Order: sequence, then C-alpha cells, then structure tokens
Amino acid sequence: MSANITMRIATAVTVVVGVTSIVFVLIHLVPGDPVEVMLGEYASSADRAELRTMLGLDRPILEQWLRFAGGVMRFDFGISFHTGRPVSELLGTHFAMTLLLAGTALMVAITVGLPLGVVAALNAGRGWDTAASLLAVLGMSVPNFVLGPLLIIVFAVKLNWLPIGGAGGLAALVLPAITLGVSLAALIARMVRAALADVLAQPFVTAARARGLTEFTVIVDHACRNAALPVITVIGLQLGALLGGAVITEIVFGWPGLGQLAVESIHRRDYPVLQGCVLMISLSYVFVNSLTDFAYTMLDPRIELD
Repeated sequence: MSANITMRIATAVTVVVGVTSIVFVLIHLVPGDPVEVMLGEYASSADRAELRTMLGLDRPILEQWLRFAGGVMRFDFGISFHTGRPVSELLGTHFAMTLLLAGTALMVAITVGLPLGVVAALNAGRGWDTAASLLAVLGMSVPNFVLGPLLIIVFAVKLNWLPIGGAGGLAALVLPAITLGVSLAALIARMVRAALADVLAQPFVTAARARGLTEFTVIVDHACRNAALPVITVIGLQLGALLGGAVITEIVFGWPGLGQLAVESIHRRDYPVLQGCVLMISLSYVFVNSLTDFAYTMLDPRIELD
C-alpha cells in the first residue's frame, strides 16, 4: 500500500508539473501583451518597459517558469496583474464556488440518474426501459449552452420563480446545478442500466434468489454492489470534469467560479491567475481519480491496488 501511494503521488506530481508547464509556455506564445491591456495602446514605451520589468515579463521564459514553480512550492501563486490581489486568495474564493456548484450538480445527477437506471434495468425491454432510455438520450443530447438559456427563459423570465444568474443565495444555485447535472444524470442512468442488467443475469443472483432472499436484498446487497464499479468510475471521472469543465455553465449564469475566473484571466492576459486556475483544475482531476481508484477496493476486495 505504501509503495502504491508513493507511486500515485509521483504520478500526480508529474502530471501537474507537465500540465502547468505546457500551459505556461502556451499562454506566453498566445498573441497579446498584458502590459498593453493594463496601460492601453497609447501608453509610452518607457511606461511599458517599466511595467514589464516590474511584473518580471522582461526575463527569459525559463527564468519566469522557475520563479513560478518556486512560488508554487511555497504555496505562493503570485499577484494578479489585473486586481493586484494575491492569486491564492482569488483561487480560494472562486474554487469554493465551483465546488459548491459541482457538488450540487453531482447530487442532482445521482438523485435522478441512479433511480432511473435501476428502474430501466429491472424493467428491461418494457415501457419503463424505453422511456428511461429516451430521457437519457435526450439529456445527453442537449448541450449546456442550449439547456441553460432555455431554463432561464422558462423559470426566470416567464415564470419568475428563480433568479437569472449570479450567486445570490441558494435559489441562484438551482438552475446552474440542473444545467450541469442533467447530462451527467443521463450518463449515470445509462451506465447503471447496462451494469445492473448484466449483473442480474449472472448465476450468483439466481442462487441468491434460490436461497429465499427477498428481492430487495438480492438487488441492493448483491446486484447493485457488483454493478457499482463502472458507475463509480463514471462518477469519479465526471466529477473531475465538473470541477474543471463548468466554464460554459458558469458563464451563462454568471456564476463566480473557477471557470469564469479562467476565462476572464485569458481575456486580460492575467498570467498568474490563469496559471493558478490550471494548477487547481489539474490537481482536482488527479485527486478525484485517485479517490476513485481507492474506492474500488472498498467495493470489491478482490481488486488489489498494486
């Protein structure tokens, strides 16, 4: 176990360093000068040179990367070019909002997708199965940038039940969480249906019923437990995607999360903030994937991590 943990930590560090290094190089190659964005196009050459020196942008890229990497080792992500605030402070505020949105969307997805998949599997080939499959396909087919505005038009503009956007209380969380959770709910429903239908056809399920166990015990304690591994994989991977890929939903609803902060930093050429956003997203993926792997052994002791 200790060797496995050490290997995973080494892998995680390699992935994070690789991702942040690539992004660091790419954002310096993208056309656009943060100094020009901050001072405007009519600023004098002397003012631009002075600000570029102050921000450290006049140094070689390798030196800038080493400076950034050294700061990360000290949990110092630098200062925002645009606001002048510490990047760690901005990341903490916005990442907390993204966690709230992603966690709520995951709850919506599990609450809707898990029962829908179970019902479809228990009624394979019947009307309930067809209806659940149609709903799952519909949920996966409608993109977030279409579903979000539709929900805004219906529930915020027409019915005036919920706010259009922002982060003003729990009511503002409902529409973005539904928008982000619908496609994941559809994916979970399809995975649960496929995995549970396959397990229900196995001989050990027939043996459990032959021993006189109730249908509820057979499904919950035997079938669902063995069908959980692929579902856990999907949930784990999609949770990482929710943490890092909620950009469109956050932009549509004006949700002040990490995705919106990353997009704003791209427009402003705010290198330290963008590098911090990418670092947080990559760390989230690595952490969630590691938790998913360890969850396997809790569900199935036959799986060895090494």
